[in-house]
Amino acid sequence: MADWQNLSDRVNNVAPSATLAVDSKAKAMKAQGIDIVAYGAGEPNFPTPDYIVDAAAAACRDPKNHRYTPTAGLPELREAIARKTLRDSGYEVSPDQVVVTNGGKQSVYEVFQLLLNPGDEVIIPAPYWTSYPEVVKLAGGKPVPVFSGAEQGFEPDIDKIEAARTDRTKAIIITSPSNPTGAVWSRETIKAIGEWAVEHHVWVVSDEIYEHLNYDGVKTAYVGAEVPEVRNQLLVLNGVAKTYAMTGWRVGWTVAPLEVAKAQTKLQSHMTSNVANVSQRAALAAVAGDLSAVAAMREAFDKRRRAIVAALNEIPGVHCPMPTGAFYAFANIEELLGKPLGANGSVAHTSQEFGALLLDEGHVAAVPGEAFGAPGYLRFSYALSDEDLAKGMRYFKEWIG
Repeated sequence: MADWQNLSDRVNNVAPSATLAVDSKAKAMKAQGIDIVAYGAGEPNFPTPDYIVDAAAAACRDPKNHRYTPTAGLPELREAIARKTLRDSGYEVSPDQVVVTNGGKQSVYEVFQLLLNPGDEVIIPAPYWTSYPEVVKLAGGKPVPVFSGAEQGFEPDIDKIEAARTDRTKAIIITSPSNPTGAVWSRETIKAIGEWAVEHHVWVVSDEIYEHLNYDGVKTAYVGAEVPEVRNQLLVLNGVAKTYAMTGWRVGWTVAPLEVAKAQTKLQSHMTSNVANVSQRAALAAVAGDLSAVAAMREAFDKRRRAIVAALNEIPGVHCPMPTGAFYAFANIEELLGKPLGANGSVAHTSQEFGALLLDEGHVAAVPGEAFGAPGYLRFSYALSDEDLAKGMRYFKEWIG
């Protein structure tokens, strides 16, 4: 029999995705006939817009999409992404700087394979997306979390970032709007990080996949526009998943300095070759079009944002600030730890235990803060129907009692 302990240290030292684990358990319970309300996965509940689906259907019938195409992506799509970067981010890039990937997550994985040698450190402002530390570790690097709490609006402090810097610091991650907090970092913070990175010769990895999901008049600031000097050491990660409700189409991209883009293409040629052409044609229709589809979704998300924050703050012991971006509410549940919960009087001592009890007994799925470097919190994705959102909040409140 195989000795499964002999798998590589590389994979044994990596934690599974907490968000996908919660989502999988919720789906398994639903399959057993249990009425579960899942706030776990960051996935819009809207269908992909018709004009994008129509483009994909037409692409299926065109034989040119039945073959291999360039590893870095369809030339038309790379050109469209370059134009979109100028439109949204406010600065010019060449199509040759764009590498199309199998979803944004592959882009995240690949850039750290490109940047890191064993022992290199990456500063990760926390709360952070659950996969960042793991992909850093997979590349042989060391994650260095720098926490900022709700009292700071979950926005990093440049002095704390500088305090975390060592002679092994290779990169820093920017995520604004943020998963998991929904925070949108100010222009001042984005500019300060960019200028700091230039001064200390640190790579900047800017995850901008939630760029168009802003509320209350708050706008996304782009480090490449705020600090033009940083562009030679800037890798931008993005994709169509969140903006166009295309999570299942698996199209993301990196925008990077030319030599970095060439290196990423070389890496990807040994991993996946080109992204599925039909998905790329769908992404082309999305990226080359206007933003009217996201405007309609953003209006619905805004309504849900206000509803879920109000509902969470009505639950005794729960405190949730109002997010201004993405589609997540990040609630503090520390007052409920160590106390009897639900009809069974169960006690949770950590937010991870709390999340497990909330799912098992309250039939509500949320992701515990430990996954994001923020114990004591739960992340709720409000990218679900208005009816399910209200029902899940009712379940949560009734379970607390």
